[in-house]
Amino acid sequence: MSKFKQPDVEPLNEPLSRKIPHFKTVAFQIIASGSSSIVEVFLMLPLDVVKTRLQLQSNALTKGPNHYRGVLHAFAKIYRQEGVNAFWRGVGPLLVSDTPKRAIKFVSFEQSKPYFQSGSVPAPVTYALAGGLAGTLEVLLQNPFEVVKVTQQANRKKKLHPMRVARNIINEGGYGFNGLYKGVTTTMARNFIFHILYFGFFCSVREATPAYNNSVMEFLRNFTIAYSAGSLGCLFSIPLDVAKTRIQGPQPVPGEIKYARTYGTLMTVYKEEGAHALYKGLLPQVMRVGPGGAILLLGYEYVTEILVKYYN
Repeated sequence: MSKFKQPDVEPLNEPLSRKIPHFKTVAFQIIASGSSSIVEVFLMLPLDVVKTRLQLQSNALTKGPNHYRGVLHAFAKIYRQEGVNAFWRGVGPLLVSDTPKRAIKFVSFEQSKPYFQSGSVPAPVTYALAGGLAGTLEVLLQNPFEVVKVTQQANRKKKLHPMRVARNIINEGGYGFNGLYKGVTTTMARNFIFHILYFGFFCSVREATPAYNNSVMEFLRNFTIAYSAGSLGCLFSIPLDVAKTRIQGPQPVPGEIKYARTYGTLMTVYKEEGAHALYKGLLPQVMRVGPGGAILLLGYEYVTEILVKYYN
């Protein structure tokens, strides 16, 4: 018997609406994306905290007690100075926002694919454009929670309740582009680039490579492709992620807005800190989004497969 087979269920590549009623399709997509999102948040948040701290470092913090020399040093220093709970700062906003936002992402991806498909079979550009649209749309819900999360993660002194942080942001900047939606265009640009590569690479490469009959080998195949897709997306979107963190996080001088717009922030960081500063946090981002993306994609697929099998 051949070690390769065709996958039985491919929710990301073949619309579920061909197999089950539309309302069940959407319900299954929401449940699958939400459950995989919760697992990913709890496992990967410490890396997100470290990434945020590294991205907020400017040349003014090259020395002194608040400086992190790298990923491992940041982990050790945060643990020593703030305790283990500091690694899960921002978990509240993420849990509240990630389940619905990723439901928006996966449902939007599935439902928009036909609009980017010209033939009978989806092309790589179909997955890429549908993914880019889905990643952009989720920002409408995501951005306020990102602003609160970054503010929480940047704080080194004490744990701040997310509702208190949100009230302070609203009091100081309102609900718009100076408050809960500051950095929204930067986040949209980052998400668009990331998800074009993320979905485009994963779906296209998985279609182009044969599946295994062996369940362990098939899982490893999917995990490797998903990890590679997340890492590729990180590599090309990390400068925008740095800009997003600088815009949404605390400004270097209280009361003065240094980072406000995407292009201006990118150029300021480049001129003051060098090109390498635009890739701050790349390692923890890849360490987080690589396996995190694999958890999301594979969790989404396997949960969907279970739902289709037992509840269709």
